[in-house]
Amino acid sequence: MRLDTPRLILRPPEKQDFGAWALMEADESVKANTGSVQDQRESWNQLLSVAGHWKIMGWGALCAIEKSSGRFIGRFGPSKPFGWPCIEVGWMLLPEFQGKGYALEGAIAAMDFAFLELGEARVIHTIRPANTASQKLAARLGSKNLGPIALPPPYDEIPNEEWSQTRAEWDVSRKRLANDS
Repeated sequence: MRLDTPRLILRPPEKQDFGAWALMEADESVKANTGSVQDQRESWNQLLSVAGHWKIMGWGALCAIEKSSGRFIGRFGPSKPFGWPCIEVGWMLLPEFQGKGYALEGAIAAMDFAFLELGEARVIHTIRPANTASQKLAARLGSKNLGPIALPPPYDEIPNEEWSQTRAEWDVSRKRLANDS
């Protein structure tokens, strides 16, 4: 499986992604609003979990590869951790690739995948209240903040807000985004 955008290749994780994946998961600036910093063992287990999700479910989070360099730059949803209300499209980029429009580009492709390929009726983004960059991206995608979301343990102690939109709302948002470019 492979999704192409103008500057990115989105695909399931591969073994060679581990080094950059682990750097991203160990970066305090990246993890400040998305979870705790992970050591290499935790990063390896997470990479294997995402790869296993692809094997068992036939879909999962996507690694983002910059076409011009062939480098791993981050990852995008969709995912559905145990106990989540529906599929989440999330995003995480290595610091050197932030602020270049890659988050919007990859998130649009991941939203299209969730709605068009997986047939989801609704997609969420769980965003911490202090994560203004992700809030801005979710709003630009057309998602609305529905307020606090109750997540299952071990995430129940971490304040998160649910940003969401339906397939019909995405159709409108997608047309607007296409016209913006």
